[in-house]
Amino acid sequence: MPRKAKPLPSLEWLAPRLKASRALTLASFLALAGLLAVWNLTFADLHGARPWVVVGIQLLPLALLAPGLLLGGARAHAWTCFVVNLYFIQGVTAAIDPGRQLFGWLEALLSLTLFCAALLYTRWRFQYDRKLAGE
Repeated sequence: MPRKAKPLPSLEWLAPRLKASRALTLASFLALAGLLAVWNLTFADLHGARPWVVVGIQLLPLALLAPGLLLGGARAHAWTCFVVNLYFIQGVTAAIDPGRQLFGWLEALLSLTLFCAALLYTRWRFQYDRKLAGE
């Protein structure tokens, strides 16, 4: 016997949550990009590597996601949930090193915030679109 479909929340309930989760997503996205740039350009010991190359490589995945996030696409937010796990892993491994502990915890916290906010935005955006379509 198939389960009954759970009713969708109202548009009035979804609209402020969409706005808040999108704002939190963009804020944590920009904060994560800024943290990576500032850390690698000023504090990181790159052992002779060019700082701009390291920053470019670390920011490339975020740069690929940026247009979709800025336009508010639900699929871009969903892809962000996959990509941001790389930064979480990097942050946790950096937190183990005493010289990079603060950077590591900040990166892990920002990536976790970005993951949760993007996940909630994706869920609520799809529900909002289904509700607008008359479902």
